[in-house]
Amino acid sequence: MTSTQATVEVFYTAFKSLPKSEQNALLVRIATDETVREDLLDLAVVLSRQDEPSIPLSEYAAERARK
Repeated sequence: MTSTQATVEVFYTAFKSLPKSEQNALLVRIATDETVREDLLDLAVVLSRQDEPSIPLSEYAAERARK
C-alpha cells in the first residue's frame, strides 16, 4: 500500500465511523464546493466510461471537426 492509499484509508475509515448525520453534513459540504463538485462529476464520467474502447486523439479531433 502506498502512502497515498494509506492516507485515504485513514480518512475513509474516519468518515465511516461518523454518525450518519455527520457523514451527510460532510457530503453536503463537499457537494457544495464548486471545484470539488466539478472534480467529482469529471471522475463520475471517467468511471462510467472506463470500459469504452479508447480512440487516438487524431481520430477524435477529426470526428469533432466533421461535426
